[in-house]
Amino acid sequence: MLLEALYHVPRDKWAYAYDSATIHLRVRTKRDDVENVYAMTGDKYDWSGTYQEIPLEKAAHDHMFDYWEVAVKPKFKRLSYAFKLTAGTETVYMMDTGISHDGPTPPGELYEFPYIHDIDVFKVPEWAKKAVFYQIMPERFANGDPTNDPEHTLPWGGQPTADNFFGGDLKGVLDHLDDLTDLGINAIYFTPLFVSPSNHKYDTVDYKQVDPHFGDNELLKRVVEECHKRGIRVVLDAVFNHCGEQFPPFQDVLKHGADSKYADWFHINEFPVRIKNGIPTYDTFGFFGNMPKFNTANPEVKKYLLGVAEYWIREIKLDGWRLDVANEVDHHFWRDFRQVVKSANPEAYIIGEVWSDSLTWLMGDQFDSVMNYPFADKVLEFFNGGMDGYHFSNEMGALIMRYPQQTNEVVFNMLCSHDTPRLLTRVGGDKRKLKLCVVFLFTYIGTPCIFYGDEIGITGGGDPDCRKCMEWDPAKQDRELYDFYKLMIELRRQHNALRQGRFRFLQANVNDPCIVYERMDDHMHFTVWMNNTGKYRTLSHPMETDDWRDALSQERVKPKDGVMHIGLDPYGFRILYRHLQ
Repeated sequence: MLLEALYHVPRDKWAYAYDSATIHLRVRTKRDDVENVYAMTGDKYDWSGTYQEIPLEKAAHDHMFDYWEVAVKPKFKRLSYAFKLTAGTETVYMMDTGISHDGPTPPGELYEFPYIHDIDVFKVPEWAKKAVFYQIMPERFANGDPTNDPEHTLPWGGQPTADNFFGGDLKGVLDHLDDLTDLGINAIYFTPLFVSPSNHKYDTVDYKQVDPHFGDNELLKRVVEECHKRGIRVVLDAVFNHCGEQFPPFQDVLKHGADSKYADWFHINEFPVRIKNGIPTYDTFGFFGNMPKFNTANPEVKKYLLGVAEYWIREIKLDGWRLDVANEVDHHFWRDFRQVVKSANPEAYIIGEVWSDSLTWLMGDQFDSVMNYPFADKVLEFFNGGMDGYHFSNEMGALIMRYPQQTNEVVFNMLCSHDTPRLLTRVGGDKRKLKLCVVFLFTYIGTPCIFYGDEIGITGGGDPDCRKCMEWDPAKQDRELYDFYKLMIELRRQHNALRQGRFRFLQANVNDPCIVYERMDDHMHFTVWMNNTGKYRTLSHPMETDDWRDALSQERVKPKDGVMHIGLDPYGFRILYRHLQ
């Protein structure tokens, strides 16, 4: 065994409480190097009376490593443990004191999980595990009230630019809630709704007022009430990294400079505040001078913004926040943010916008979830022919091992958003590839999100082209695609195994872009078969039982001589299931 590849630490994603009775342990080994891993577990005060040796399962792999995992239920909520690893005739032990060919001498030398304190268990909102989100940019969704349109509003359906308006508003959302219910949506994520001069509203001027072009606070409250009547949760966008240049405290800084009582609300590098040689003399979002960055370490700023977060939770019974540019705000702020938001609504769902590995924010003291852009990137690369099944399974295994299980169960998975090209455009306009991506989205672990209009075939390049007006004329919608989305949403909502069950690749080979994978819980077992090529393919995999059905047609599907053979059209898929209990 390559001992240098072995890794475990008794914290973070490697040893954590999944719930008040269960500890998850993970070990990393070199790829295809170790045959068996066992957890040697017991209570340090009664080692001999509680000792168990429990095998770990190979849960995932990436290009270089295998990842092993086990769930342990200690008798007294505390756990001492070591690992025994075997390969051929070699046995080694991983302990707190290091790696050795000699076993530990309990209760010394062992790793420890001292106690499962319920208050320390990272709890995510249960409803988010069952949610199917729909992202709405209100300005582009529907114009329900032309009387509140901005000046120079263009006819609905025109070409979007960085600064034009089409008149979408909250009344338009209200008018189409039944359409979302029909699709199967049970959660909405709104991009910013508050007063702002732009069409995207990420340059906020008044954090406690709905933009008058969208309606007013009472209308927002009514929208949330009507959503809740339909079983739809509502998450708003919080822009707490920066504000708009018209935000009154920043205007005061522009007027009074260093003498402004708000001077420390922002990161001012030089007075007077201005654009100098094309660069602001103050910190901003990117280098956009109209978006000055908050100093969230300032107690007054923190009090103001946390007050905003609490206000909307209580005022409209908000179900959560999506946090814009979350990785550029200090961790102290987000820890206090979580305390305030969860005190107002313990089931609030907190999603951070972080585009890379986000474990730092996902240890139970800050966010519940992040926008999983790495998921979208890898899925689209694979289904666009950028890698084979072997490399895809490696990439997805690495993503799964980034976070604890409770985070994986609610990580915010999407295939596109207001910041990326549209899904149909990203797959070159090929609906077959789009469907493969969507099947993967809805049969993968995590909380799926659809960007408005993807379900009826809206196309578009990067911002602002991706922010087209929703098409409401049925004659111009792709209704077959809509029915496909509806079918996949319903399948996911019906089966817990597709939400929280184990995910594992069954077939993912070098130089072959076809894959087979499974989702399984104690009651249901699903297998998903995908032909990611332009030719007809028959995929085969050993399956001993003959009780399989097609999940979409309910047709019986039987293996032959213990092997299942599934014929698939070019870029085709099939989903099979069977009952375990």
